[in-house]
Amino acid sequence: MKQLRIDINCDMGESYGRFSVGNDEQIFPWISSSNIACGFHGGDPFHIEHTIRLALKHKVRIGAHPGYPDLQGFGRRDMKIPAQELRAIIKYQIAAVKGLTESLGGRLAYVKPHGALYNAASRDAEETKVILQAIQEIDSGLAFMGLAGSVMQRLAKEAQLPFIAEAFADRRYEPDGKLMSRSKSQAVIQDPDQAVEQVLSIFLNQAVHCSDGSVLPMEAQSFCIHGDNPAAPRILKALDTALAVQKIEKLKQER
Repeated sequence: MKQLRIDINCDMGESYGRFSVGNDEQIFPWISSSNIACGFHGGDPFHIEHTIRLALKHKVRIGAHPGYPDLQGFGRRDMKIPAQELRAIIKYQIAAVKGLTESLGGRLAYVKPHGALYNAASRDAEETKVILQAIQEIDSGLAFMGLAGSVMQRLAKEAQLPFIAEAFADRRYEPDGKLMSRSKSQAVIQDPDQAVEQVLSIFLNQAVHCSDGSVLPMEAQSFCIHGDNPAAPRILKALDTALAVQKIEKLKQER
């Protein structure tokens, strides 16, 4: 019988200056992939490098997490940026994390857009194409992590770029497969049991229960917990227990 393996990813390295964001130290032991901020929505050189060191220490896969240039809005505000300017902005961020990672003896494995950029790319083919172009111009060997079943997945396949289909443990879904807006109540899951139930439903049954009670087919390889979710450590511990019961292993870092 084939061993089931799951990837658990988390947004990390988002602290900057004297502002602390997330619970990186508590979270790293429970995840297998880390989406490391690149300085535009969160993070600064010191915190980014510190987070990369933690990822290497815990043998966690490293991904770049570029976003819109929106530090004040934490990258969660929609922005309309000309394609070539956005391409350069994304390349700059990927290059920074890639360079820091390689300087410490590590390897950047993938790119996952952050916040509003992620949401825009999940519904807008042109936004996705800009991100894919930026990735390919930096390193065509990098994988692209994006929303399972979205235009991101289709266009990555067309571009022959490795794609990591992602679902969310701590966000609710709308019937069309999009994430529920954070402006709506209950959009972010705080209850560990509910988060675990959602992950197991998608991973084992390829289905997610949506906000209106409907069930939507969904297949994903990686599951995200948001680092700035105060419940993240509790969710991750509960998920770890549930995965052990189901005899599901976490992804192991390639060496």
